[in-house]
Amino acid sequence: MSKSLVIVESPAKVKTISKFLGKDYVIEASMGHLIDLPKSSIGVDVDNDFDIKYITIRGKGHLLSNLRKKAKQSDVIYLATDPDREGETISWHLKNAFELPSNKEIHRITFNEITKNAVTSAINKPRDIDMNLVNSQQARRAIDRIVGYKISPILWEKVKNKLSAGRVQSVALRLICEREEEINKFIPDEYWTLNAILKVDKNLTVEVNFYGKDGKKIDLKDEKSVDEVITTIGSNKFKIVNVKKSKREKKPPLPFTTSTMQQEAGKILNFPISKTMSVAQKLYEGIDLPGRGTTALITYLRTDSVRIADEAIAACKNYIEQNYGAAYASDEVPQDKEKNNKVQDAHEAIRPTYIDLAPADIKDSLSKDEYRLYSLIWRRFIACRMKSAIYDTERVTFDANTYTFTANSSKVAFPGYLTMYKSLEDEEDKASKLPDFNVGDELELEKFDKEQHFTQPPAHFTESSLVKLLEENGIGRPSTYAPTINTLLKRRYVTKEKKNLFVTELGLAVNSIMVKAFKDIVDEKFTANMEKQLDEVESGNVEWKDVLREFYPKLKVELENAENNLEKISIKEEVTDEKCEKCGANLIVKYGPYGKFLACPNFPECRFTKSYFEHTGIRCPECKEHEIYKLRTKRGRIFYGCSSPDCNYMAWQLPKDAEVIPELSKYVETDKKD
Repeated sequence: MSKSLVIVESPAKVKTISKFLGKDYVIEASMGHLIDLPKSSIGVDVDNDFDIKYITIRGKGHLLSNLRKKAKQSDVIYLATDPDREGETISWHLKNAFELPSNKEIHRITFNEITKNAVTSAINKPRDIDMNLVNSQQARRAIDRIVGYKISPILWEKVKNKLSAGRVQSVALRLICEREEEINKFIPDEYWTLNAILKVDKNLTVEVNFYGKDGKKIDLKDEKSVDEVITTIGSNKFKIVNVKKSKREKKPPLPFTTSTMQQEAGKILNFPISKTMSVAQKLYEGIDLPGRGTTALITYLRTDSVRIADEAIAACKNYIEQNYGAAYASDEVPQDKEKNNKVQDAHEAIRPTYIDLAPADIKDSLSKDEYRLYSLIWRRFIACRMKSAIYDTERVTFDANTYTFTANSSKVAFPGYLTMYKSLEDEEDKASKLPDFNVGDELELEKFDKEQHFTQPPAHFTESSLVKLLEENGIGRPSTYAPTINTLLKRRYVTKEKKNLFVTELGLAVNSIMVKAFKDIVDEKFTANMEKQLDEVESGNVEWKDVLREFYPKLKVELENAENNLEKISIKEEVTDEKCEKCGANLIVKYGPYGKFLACPNFPECRFTKSYFEHTGIRCPECKEHEIYKLRTKRGRIFYGCSSPDCNYMAWQLPKDAEVIPELSKYVETDKKD
């Protein structure tokens, strides 16, 4: 008979943990949740003080039976599911399902990293199941279930079948819709820039930028204002009136939290949020390394804390001193002052578990995506423990007949953390050097460069920028961002083009109903306050059913009003000029698993469909006759192909120096027209 049973969530962890514990331990995996609310019903009795009905998930009965059998055969059971609300709830369900006698030892253990020290330390310091964590998760699950199961049928009735509403999802959709509205209503304002090219000597010029008049900032609104400046300056020389030299410090980045990892992986690696999380999960659970076996490479991936364990700080400092010198190692403790009051500090920041496992040393054991994400996490962590970068900056001010021009330069004096890690913002911080100037120097004008500009509308959300806004507003938690965005895409409420998220007609219709009928559900302040209440349940300050007792009565009234007063919304289909080959009707745009396709509007009488081809207005460089279409692979990657079935032209990018087809010029992207 085995002495001890350790239950984790995933089989990958079984391999990693087995090598840390001796033969006296049996490691088993629960494969995630085994017990949950039923899919066929709401599972929350709103008329009986929110009693919750749990059932064994269909298809997982044999897993539960096996674990129950192993538990009865073991002297001690350690529930080692993930160290979060979900994991705590899984352990609670397992303990209840085992129905073991009261004298049987059953403990809860958690570890933030899957290393020998962390696992053995957890075994030596077991605890009871934290019911505050469990109840916080029960409240969250109940509220999400009530929102989904009560509001979704109204969407089915008022819009169309197979739609859904969600507590975080509906707020995210509203934010995307509002951004789309801002973009559509945006009216650009004209403005101009004016630069002067000045002669330093026969072979050298310097470009200076218009600032204002008599040292005060002035905006150039139109060409008339620009020409007035040029005329007033005339042939006057540009006199240097001030040279200011200083140093600028750029602090290292904070270590990764879940959301900042998602954002950086999206911006730097072009990873969707869901891909970042799935790859990080593999790195956390363990990778098979030659000579080391299955090894967990990063700490727990769901966290909003930037805290780092003391031993990790010491190991990182030692690594920096040995590889870069003591001058690069920082003694400052990373802190996010803006988030300190919002953070649930149960876990550390995301960091490598073993500093000595440099990405290059284990590259051959990792997939391409695993290597890229691990490298990002490893470099970010090393960088966060390095000193700030120091820049030498210089600002030179010129006077030209009372008008003020400036020139700036910036050069890295001490690279600090930039030696290890550069964000996109760091990459854009280009170094520049000015000639040696002194106050009183005068330079002659070679020419003026004037340019017209227009203010730009707000950018469409990307997955990264949406996550950033959700986090800033306290909406959702690290574990909710990926499934929230996936649901919006799966339901076709939004689509993704390149990195940008665009709301669909369906998304607008659903949001319209949610805003009219369920103002609290789509209000970010209400949702953020709900998160705070759930955190209070977790802290033991609020009883979990009190949150539901306060939440549901108002929702019940809104549900009744929506059912009785909301009018049915008909979604306008996007009609094309292309004809159905069977009945002659104009085909409409539909959304499928792989994006848009064309379908006959007379469905189900006519079931004709065809692929959706997005125009580019560009002539095929191979056949020199037909248009190039913008297409997608089954995995969603964009490519370009000739519209003629007799031409085999295909490419991942539009051809350079492409020829525009005059009658299709309206389809050409703006940058191509220019």
